[in-house]
Amino acid sequence: MTALLEARGVVKRFGGLTAVDGVDISVGTGEMVGLIGPNGSGKTTLFDCLSRVQTIDAGSIRFDGVDIAGRRAHDVARLGMSRTFQLIRVYRDLSVAENMHLSIQWGSIGVPQLFARTDAATRRRADELLDFLLLGPLRHERAGNLSGGQRRLLEIGMSLMSEPRLVLLDEATSGVNPSLVADIADRLREVNTQRQVAFLLVEHNVQFVADLCERVVVLDQGAVLAEGTPGEVTQDPTVIEAYFGDPGDAGEDAP
Repeated sequence: MTALLEARGVVKRFGGLTAVDGVDISVGTGEMVGLIGPNGSGKTTLFDCLSRVQTIDAGSIRFDGVDIAGRRAHDVARLGMSRTFQLIRVYRDLSVAENMHLSIQWGSIGVPQLFARTDAATRRRADELLDFLLLGPLRHERAGNLSGGQRRLLEIGMSLMSEPRLVLLDEATSGVNPSLVADIADRLREVNTQRQVAFLLVEHNVQFVADLCERVVVLDQGAVLAEGTPGEVTQDPTVIEAYFGDPGDAGEDAP
């Protein structure tokens, strides 16, 4: 599979703390890859490095064959990489439709024309995506009135407005009612299979990742601990220890 995103030896330090420690990771065209690990393992920091929100201290990052290590985040977005964030980022005082319109204009025309009248093609694309994401009936609703799961779906829709080739999806199920998790999974699966959009998913919900991804990368203390199919990594003793600790330790301390 052709590598759409390829990072090698990525290092990110904050003072004396190495948050990302020599990470190699790749995502193929149309692939869905899960990125999991304990709290504080460096997952979101790695996302920030890949999407160029953060500079890197060492290593290389290539997207679609282009060296992006020195590029700014908005330049990388225009190349076809978009992302969501662990804390949902929507414009709560704008309508659902206005959030969608604004997201594509930011990517394509720049700040001076941000609040110009949205063109017909953009409105059609927004309506199509909102219907696809089950948000069509809420298009005129203020975004701040949506549930957490609906806001997450809106954020995913905003990330798709500029027709990216890769989406970095940070904690898609965080704060989402379990009844909506299956809907989110279905929408992502369909975008992937029908539109060939690749995804790199940071996620604490391991079952969600296992249902969507054929390959999973596990981070621990900023480094890659394991990589393989969901079944392989969830049965790896080193992964189990990283998540739950050494079961032998509890036995030694038990009365």
